[in-house]
Amino acid sequence: METEMRIDKWLWSVRLYKTRTLAAEACRKGKVLVAGVEAKPSRNIKVGDIIQIKRNPVLFSYEVLALTERRVGAKLVSELMKDVTTPDQLELYELGKIAAKSNRERGKGRPTKKERRDLEAFLEPVFWEE
Repeated sequence: METEMRIDKWLWSVRLYKTRTLAAEACRKGKVLVAGVEAKPSRNIKVGDIIQIKRNPVLFSYEVLALTERRVGAKLVSELMKDVTTPDQLELYELGKIAAKSNRERGKGRPTKKERRDLEAFLEPVFWEE
């Protein structure tokens, strides 16, 4: 078993990011912290490290329990990491989910073609012929 591995590979293997490229990109953008310090994709982590991921406005925290080279199934993720996100951050996350649902009615996203034409007809300037 390995003692260290790249952080981008670990983030991908524990299903925090869908692809390794997305995990590396998040590291480059400064959204991944190890022990409170921004981590480059090539940063090595070891068992016991605390990984923090910024997903505005929430800062999720995870403890590394084990390392693996392969992507694992969703049921096995709990053996590789432990969620240690603080309760205040989780509350902030829940409030964000509630706010997102209350902003728009279901099915009221983009206007239909008929609604768009009606809107354009309403907004077009009318020129009076003399």
